[in-house]
Amino acid sequence: MNKNYRKTLTACYLGFITQAIAANFCPLLFLRFHTDYGISLGRIALIPTVFFLTQLVVDVLCARFADSLGYRRSVILSEVASGLGLAGLAVLPGLFADPFIGILICVLVYAVGSGLIEVLVSPIVEACPFENKSSVMSLLHSFYCWGSVGVILVSSVFFAVFGIENWKILACLWALIPLCNIFNFLTCPIEHLTEAGEGMSIRELFRTPLFWLCALLMVCAGASELSMAQWASAYAEAALGLSKVLGDLAGPCLFAVAMGISRVIYGKFGEKMNLIRFMTGSGILCLCCYLLAALSSAPAAGLAGCILCGFSVGIMWPGTISITSPRLPRGGTALFALLAMSGDLGGAFGPSLVGLVTQQAGNRLQIGMLAGSIFPLVLVLALALLRRNRRS
Repeated sequence: MNKNYRKTLTACYLGFITQAIAANFCPLLFLRFHTDYGISLGRIALIPTVFFLTQLVVDVLCARFADSLGYRRSVILSEVASGLGLAGLAVLPGLFADPFIGILICVLVYAVGSGLIEVLVSPIVEACPFENKSSVMSLLHSFYCWGSVGVILVSSVFFAVFGIENWKILACLWALIPLCNIFNFLTCPIEHLTEAGEGMSIRELFRTPLFWLCALLMVCAGASELSMAQWASAYAEAALGLSKVLGDLAGPCLFAVAMGISRVIYGKFGEKMNLIRFMTGSGILCLCCYLLAALSSAPAAGLAGCILCGFSVGIMWPGTISITSPRLPRGGTALFALLAMSGDLGGAFGPSLVGLVTQQAGNRLQIGMLAGSIFPLVLVLALALLRRNRRS
């Protein structure tokens, strides 16, 4: 029978848009939580920590249990959890004497959904019989970028037109995307990378030197991306004196646009490119962007480095997946889960390192950016080692 794998691809596109909503919507409301519920900013700062830690736990659990539960059940669970968590933001905080408890419960629920999406969507697409899968993978991951841009822009327009006091309505509207996507995952064809019991175990992967090299690539990819993305708004405000709203638009929003453009370009022309060479060039460009942001005396040039960095990191995460999967064909779900965990570890460690070095340097963010340049440098060296091993 002819199977409509384009429907599978559409469902996965919406899955990454759902993940972008989960990651970017709640941070837009931090100050509103502070004024509406009287929650201290120190407690609010725990929200992204809980979100990313929950994703890490889900990554680890998926490595062990996703195959036994099945891709379809697991990915439907991801959409259900994401939708309920987002919609719950409009209701749950008001049901508790301490609204922060209700917010954290919602964050935990949709973080479980986000973590499942992160682990499952890539192997679902990898298992489909598409030609030139590295291009398909790059285009797939671009939808996280477009989702991030859409969340920031649509939410900003909604708040400007209807008032930020109506944010609960918007939370319910965003929840409709994952809830409607349940039908797509119920009806689309879903294949598996390996037959039951044939995939590599976690212990087997840990005994494979190539896995550790690819995990290092993923750590550097996550750190290179998130170190700049999470500090881009602060850099725009500090360097150019922009307001918070303009800083968000000039920093992380344009960063995401540039990252999405990079992934679309490779998705369109990837069959004509050598992936490792493209990633190496991107890593060198990323290193130059960090150095420009760190060393440039012209604020506008530094901001340009931040934005261009988005273009340079675009291929790193999906490219690493595309490099690893054919080299470890029995890796299965465990491989994708551990790669996602490695990327999340880099995404957690990188921005923390930049922030710590910035604080130690007397709040000079440029010094923090200089420290962040270590990640694209290590990525380029790891790619050189991978290329050398392939030749041998």
